[in-house]
Amino acid sequence: MSVDFLDMRQINISEFLGALEATRRTYHDNYFAMYSSFLGGIVTDPVLMFVPADDHLVHRGDGVFETFKCVNGSIYNLKGHLDRLEHSASAVSLPLPCSQEGIEDIAAETIRAGKSRNCLVRIMISRGPGGYDANPYESVGSQMYVIVSMLKDPFMKLHPEGARVVTVPVRTSGESLSIVKTCNYIPNVLMKKEAVDRNVDFAAGIDERGCLTEGATENFGIVADGPRLVFPPLHAVLAGTTMMRVADLARALVKSGQLRSVEFKDITRDDAGNALEILIVGTTRNVISVVELDGSTVGNGRPGPVAETLGALLEKDILENAEMLTRVMQ
Repeated sequence: MSVDFLDMRQINISEFLGALEATRRTYHDNYFAMYSSFLGGIVTDPVLMFVPADDHLVHRGDGVFETFKCVNGSIYNLKGHLDRLEHSASAVSLPLPCSQEGIEDIAAETIRAGKSRNCLVRIMISRGPGGYDANPYESVGSQMYVIVSMLKDPFMKLHPEGARVVTVPVRTSGESLSIVKTCNYIPNVLMKKEAVDRNVDFAAGIDERGCLTEGATENFGIVADGPRLVFPPLHAVLAGTTMMRVADLARALVKSGQLRSVEFKDITRDDAGNALEILIVGTTRNVISVVELDGSTVGNGRPGPVAETLGALLEKDILENAEMLTRVMQ
């Protein structure tokens, strides 16, 4: 998109819709619907999907969010996502605009407005508009935005050969914020940029202590000697809903003898380098098997058996576990 920054014309309200129409692009085809509490309704035209510039979400990153998916007309693990949304909002003293039940109803209506049974849903709770200061009390009140967009196929379906990963140093934000899903994602953006710039699939953070943290939008774990499935401790990383669900599903492998244990403990860079398998888990990723870390082969260089088994268990859970599904479309 070419932008003429010297075009200083003033746009009045009667010209505004025409100016928006001129911004229409092909990538808008991936955007299905948006609810805005500020507007008080749902829009399905992508050029109308916007947030006020004076919302503290925009100029301070002052907000929290959740991302979940709807598969075959049912939201997966909605309760887990809404519980974490409420926890994140409470951690930054941000009142939810309505109850969890109200959020569920609004999300369902927005999905139905988008007319896609398979979609990705983002819920953002913002401090709200009202000024450009850092003072949260100048806001008119917290707002909610629900965006429904295209859901891509899981990584392993597109790349069955597995993922290539590099490690990057990260500065942790401290335990209090590392476990809160805020809208301030600059460190995550820079991690993703590092992966793209180095022509690999993902970047994994290594903190000041030399321990594995997480990726830009995903959690990491390893299969260590034992074999043991190990994830970083929950005080050091965001408790990913998919990570927690995979850990639950993995306990069935402990009972069957395929795993000895499921643990949450520090994983050093050497631990990762010596791992039998490295896994990536996330809402849109499902379970990914890492076959290369910093240019070195992981395991035998092919997707590992634990990752494959857990991936199959998670996919079955997403499609068939009625207790984890919230039906919103027939």
